[in-house]
Amino acid sequence: MFDIEASLDSRLLAEPRNRPTVVFPEALDPRTLEAVCFLARFIRPVFLAPEAEVRALAASQLAHLGEDRVAYTLSESAFVDPASRPDLLTTFATACVEWGHSHGRYQSLEEVRGSMADPCLFGIWAVKLGHADMVVGGAIHEPKAFFRPMVELLAQRSVACEAGVFVLPDSHPDDVYPHNIVVFGDVGVNASMNPRTLAEVAVGTCAVARDLIPEDVLPEIRCAMVSYSNRGSDEGPSPELVRQAADLVPGILAERVKHAARYGTIHIRGEIKVSVALSRRSADLYHADGLPWEGGPNVIVCPNLDMGNLLYHLYSTRFPDAKKFPVMFGLWFQGVDLPMDCTPEDIRLAVKASVMRLHHYGEWKRTPKDTFFRRHRVLVLNPGSTSTKTSVFEGDEERCTEEIQHTAEEMKPFEGRPITEQFTFRKEAVLRFLAGKGLSQEDLDAVAGRGGLLRPIPHGTWNVGAPMLEDLMAGKRGEHASNLGALIASELVAGTGKPAYIVDPVVVDEADPKVKITGLKELPRRVISHALNQIATARRYAEEHETFYERVNVIVAHMGGGITVGAHRKGRYIDVNNGLDGEGPFSPQRSGSLPPGQLIDLCFSGKYTKAELKLLNKGRGGMIDLLGTADMREVERRVEAGDAEAGLVYAALTYQIAKAITALAPAFEGEPIDAILLTGGMARSAKLVAELDRLTAALGCGVKVYPGENEMAALAKGALRVLSGRETARDYPPA
Repeated sequence: MFDIEASLDSRLLAEPRNRPTVVFPEALDPRTLEAVCFLARFIRPVFLAPEAEVRALAASQLAHLGEDRVAYTLSESAFVDPASRPDLLTTFATACVEWGHSHGRYQSLEEVRGSMADPCLFGIWAVKLGHADMVVGGAIHEPKAFFRPMVELLAQRSVACEAGVFVLPDSHPDDVYPHNIVVFGDVGVNASMNPRTLAEVAVGTCAVARDLIPEDVLPEIRCAMVSYSNRGSDEGPSPELVRQAADLVPGILAERVKHAARYGTIHIRGEIKVSVALSRRSADLYHADGLPWEGGPNVIVCPNLDMGNLLYHLYSTRFPDAKKFPVMFGLWFQGVDLPMDCTPEDIRLAVKASVMRLHHYGEWKRTPKDTFFRRHRVLVLNPGSTSTKTSVFEGDEERCTEEIQHTAEEMKPFEGRPITEQFTFRKEAVLRFLAGKGLSQEDLDAVAGRGGLLRPIPHGTWNVGAPMLEDLMAGKRGEHASNLGALIASELVAGTGKPAYIVDPVVVDEADPKVKITGLKELPRRVISHALNQIATARRYAEEHETFYERVNVIVAHMGGGITVGAHRKGRYIDVNNGLDGEGPFSPQRSGSLPPGQLIDLCFSGKYTKAELKLLNKGRGGMIDLLGTADMREVERRVEAGDAEAGLVYAALTYQIAKAITALAPAFEGEPIDAILLTGGMARSAKLVAELDRLTAALGCGVKVYPGENEMAALAKGALRVLSGRETARDYPPA
């Protein structure tokens, strides 16, 4: 049986995207609420009901789903009681009156405004006016209350139709429909047909089939336009309607092929007797050469709504284990119609199918208006030694970005000076960036800067205030370009009343005291790491599994110029090697942990100065010292070419990373580990990932890969969690 849900999921997750805003007028239907609990990865749900009532329904009806899944879904949702939004009721009613006048229907604003409190109409108008992208209903409302107004108001084409998609169970005879996949149309919209409408329905239904079923599963979409006649065997209105429609199909299909080449795999024939399309035995009796084409049809288009609706419900009841769902064509993916006997799975599949088509085959980029999910505008700053990465995010979307380069000539006045003296110079560069994008400080909701070398603090988003700025200006815990993040952020919001934040700086330390004890009192371990990307990666894994950082146990290996391997247990970052000082596996540029006795001897050998040893520890160690390059691609090329030395060093690197990963098992105190997460630039190497997967298999939790550092998005998301009320910013220093 073709796993259509897995196919939809893989296509939806193929690349990061904005999530469309989807409105659910039937928020208090348990089936709808259960379905949405499996959709939060793909959509932003809006429940048109009071939040307390939705939560009460979830508590009483959805305990079987598990607390995490339900809690996560509700945390990602908006709750709108239409009666509590007089502003939107007036907006929608005004638009409805204008629309009515243009269609010869005359009602007063007061009459219409009262009806707008109905969740169905409220949801439909929210989509029509750009406050949301899709509305889903019909499970508890009659067609005249939801479906008909939805089609009338949201139709983007002169002819709309509804396709019923079925993946039949293996118990269905497998010699009728290839892979037991069949799509019926029209099953819901057109109560009467003329040749043009029927031809449009045939092409539209086939387009839905082509969009949803990959070509490696169904190389061709083969449509049978059915009737009670078979290729001229009988006469009457129905056969004549199908014949005339069939004559119009080539021209309509040609226009669709111009829209996208994939529709060239569609083939439509008619008129074909119903039994010939549904039964190979009948086809053999009516045709000496079997079915109309070898392999059988996978789309059945009916000449009237009664027949299409009958086939949909007949197959629904005859094969209750079938994967089935309706899909609208002609509404530009803006509406999902549900039959009243739908299951939560039907709803889930219908929404996923429409969202997938919205992403892959529409022109949708993001919800036009941010009424239900505010798109706060956040400036993100990540200072490096010779550059300042600068981005503006609107909600989760990065709207513009630039890595502002600072030339050697520009940096010369600051040589030998404290890093903090650069913040005014860098602030001016950021202001020029904003001005070039037509923005000023007043256009921002917040600024998030990369955190610096502060006192050890827990993870989270931190307010930039006077104590933090004092510590950074003093530089007592080290000089590093990241110290500039909070300073620049503070300068940019000065006088605007807007907040400045830092997020998960390198000094995040939630380790137990036992983790820091060494065999020398004078040398306790310091916890300094790629905390920002470590925690962001763990959060991303949790979100993909529709739960929270506080509910997962993961080991994260950040593999870049430096390597840190951290243990994250139920929302605490409990152990990690000090990547800044060189502890842990060696890396492209860092020596990693070294044999202490030999290191002491080397330090006092007179061979190196202190500065030279520090450079070997961080900057000229690791792969640079061993193989003369920090480029892992070059190292892998040497390995593939048979370079024995490169092969040995590469094996040592992967072994040390795997050893660091598996060594963290005790940190979870016997609790199961959910996953090993690989991130950083080196995680782009399929060879490295495969080897680490093999070497860590004994942990039994599997490996998940998140290449790159994603620091700018992580900073933005930290600020957005606070601005949206999902997290409270902390004040520095911690108590």
